[in-house]
Amino acid sequence: MQTHAAKRVEIIIEAPMQRRLTDALEKAGVTGYTVLPVRGGSGRSGAWTREGQVSSAGGMVAVVCLIRPERLDDLLDAAFAVVERHIGVVSVTEAQVLRAERF
Repeated sequence: MQTHAAKRVEIIIEAPMQRRLTDALEKAGVTGYTVLPVRGGSGRSGAWTREGQVSSAGGMVAVVCLIRPERLDDLLDAAFAVVERHIGVVSVTEAQVLRAERF
């Protein structure tokens, strides 16, 4: 089966900023993404967890996008405009997809 080159972009950001990020991605032409809850992790500030939180408002989410390589710069510009002032991590990896017309 034939696969096609794509980029997988994962953005970890504070949950209250999710809507601002997804709005920015949509304005940049991103047609699809998946939002996942982040249960915990560790970074420069040390380990953290959502365990015991009553509300998800203080947590983090992961926004995952699969896009065509030529659209990467627009996505990164949109994501950075939101992430630069908040806690967040953006990563880009190579991916292979089926049905390239969906991306």
